[in-house]
Amino acid sequence: MPGLLRGVARTAVVAGTATAVSNRVSRRQGGRWAQQDQQQGSEQAAAPPPAEPPPPPGDDMTAKMDQLKQLGDLKAQGVLTEEEFAAQKAKILGS
Repeated sequence: MPGLLRGVARTAVVAGTATAVSNRVSRRQGGRWAQQDQQQGSEQAAAPPPAEPPPPPGDDMTAKMDQLKQLGDLKAQGVLTEEEFAAQKAKILGS
């Protein structure tokens, strides 16, 4: 019986130590990630977003037709409502 208690006690100490170390590592890593996110946010705010190149003139209408076909398919499948379809269609045709 004393050997059993000693084994249980040892297991409890090891488990407690492992939990404490794991928690500390998690907190430190979370702090590092927060710091990285903060640095990336300030870098992104300082740098303007890259300009999107204009599409080639001949492909513009083809691209719009493809987008409208995809929207039509989504509406037919019930993914988009009539209002969502109309809004997206106006956005494509207006651009």
